[in-house]
Amino acid sequence: MRSLLIYLKDYKKETILAPLFKMLEASFELLVPLVMAAVIDVGIAGQDRPYIIKMCLVLIALGIIGLVCSITAQYFSAKAAAGFGTGVRHALFEHIQRFTFTEMDTIGSSTLITRMTSDVNQAQSGVNLVLRLFLRSPFIVFGAMIMAFTVDVKAALIFVVVIPLLSVIVFGIMLITMPLYKKVQSNLDSVLLVSRENLAGARVIRAFNKEADEREKFERANQALTDAQKFVGRISGMMNPLTYIIVNGGIIALIYAGALRVQAGDLTQGQVVALINYMSQILVELVKLANLIITVTKAAACGRRIESVLKTAPEMENGKKKWEEAACPWTEASGEEADYGSVPAVEFSHVSLTYKGAGAEALTDLSFRVGRGRTVGIIGGTGSGKSSLVSLIPRFYDATRGEVKIFGKNIKDYDVESLRSRIGVVFQKAVLFKGTIEENLRWGNADAAEEELEEALAVSQAKEFVDAKPGRLEFQIEQGGRNLSGGQKQRLTIARALVRKPEILILDDSASALDYATDAALRSAIREMSGDLTVFIVSQRAASIQYADQIIVLEDGKMAGLGTHAELLETCPAYQEIYYSQFPKEVASNG
Repeated sequence: MRSLLIYLKDYKKETILAPLFKMLEASFELLVPLVMAAVIDVGIAGQDRPYIIKMCLVLIALGIIGLVCSITAQYFSAKAAAGFGTGVRHALFEHIQRFTFTEMDTIGSSTLITRMTSDVNQAQSGVNLVLRLFLRSPFIVFGAMIMAFTVDVKAALIFVVVIPLLSVIVFGIMLITMPLYKKVQSNLDSVLLVSRENLAGARVIRAFNKEADEREKFERANQALTDAQKFVGRISGMMNPLTYIIVNGGIIALIYAGALRVQAGDLTQGQVVALINYMSQILVELVKLANLIITVTKAAACGRRIESVLKTAPEMENGKKKWEEAACPWTEASGEEADYGSVPAVEFSHVSLTYKGAGAEALTDLSFRVGRGRTVGIIGGTGSGKSSLVSLIPRFYDATRGEVKIFGKNIKDYDVESLRSRIGVVFQKAVLFKGTIEENLRWGNADAAEEELEEALAVSQAKEFVDAKPGRLEFQIEQGGRNLSGGQKQRLTIARALVRKPEILILDDSASALDYATDAALRSAIREMSGDLTVFIVSQRAASIQYADQIIVLEDGKMAGLGTHAELLETCPAYQEIYYSQFPKEVASNG
């Protein structure tokens, strides 16, 4: 939690003024019992009505001044806490954006959402309460004890016994509950994960009639959270009754000792009332302090969870080489020269990939070269490593062995932002964002001209259905593209990638929802695009990749074949199996 306090650096004035005004309010509050003692001993005892009125006006003045100080302190503490929360959220979000897919997979998106929302809110509340009460409550407690000594030393010795006992209870419970609150937040992560899965997969759950199972799963996670909260709540709940017992015991001792000393003439009735008021002030402030400590304990646990994310350094180190520097050799070269030149557009050299925490390799010893302007098809069974292979090109993951090169330079030498700005990626799952069609397309290039948007729509075969939408490019897409079909979403995501004018285009099974005619028209349009566009097409359809310049066949993460469609039909059993399972031999021979 301590390292997060740097986000208060822009609010130094507020963090100083808030507790100062609270202590000023506390100082006026400590004077109230003395004024009450004077009213009883002088005004009421002497039946001096003007004196009583004057002291009552003093009490009202103390109350008004204290209220003004309190409101001022509240303003400064709220401003500082809100600024702190804003700073932490911005830093956390920015840090998460630098995570690779490896860190995202390891930590989990549900945990990251909890830490950006619930945990930051708890930390913000903790900062707010600390600025308001952390100095005020101890100041009142020890101030009341000191003021009690000014009233009567012997009676004030009761305070010396009561305050240490209360401190042991308060801080003892704090030490016990601190690790328990961390467990509560962990259980909250589990509830959020189940909720997120249920909301995202609502259609699948209903299609398979799994509502009862998911409800039971949610109830288990929720019950674990409830049990953890109840357990820590019972321990925290012991604080108030134990403090009340000790403080009330102290008040009883004060009344008893005070009565004896009043009878002996050593104390006045007003002084006894003042001592009881000071003990009551201690009780109130210790209850506040106890609640503050509970909140601070939660905030500290949440702060450590936030720190753990901020301290998680992305494993991927950013290179310094810009795309333009590496692409220089290709300024004058293209086509056949690029393909057979000494420097291929993309090269895999004995590349292997093992996901973090996985027991086996996802990709094993892959080696191939791709010339600029060529189309590469990647095919294989489910789980063969097709998506893993293309994820290495934009450096979503780093190869655990071997080298991935672009223009002869190791991909790790490139500046990631420069690298990805020249690569268009269309993922297997089409993801669109709430907004207009134009806003979604401009994710590829915010400065794209309208002609470029129209060209991308035409190439992606999306123009036909976009023209039919009211407002065309101004048509509003719902969150996740709920108001579009699967094929429409895929075509728009392809158009979004084409708007970028990439030099390398990766289509990761992104035409699976398209019919064969639309898929063929899409591939034909991409081939006819101007420029030396290198295309990687991942598909489980043999028809989608059979006209590629080069086809890579994967089987269990290993390369089972490499060549053209005709070559693989003759030499690669894995490709033959896939092809003939989709095209019977009679049809294939006739084709």
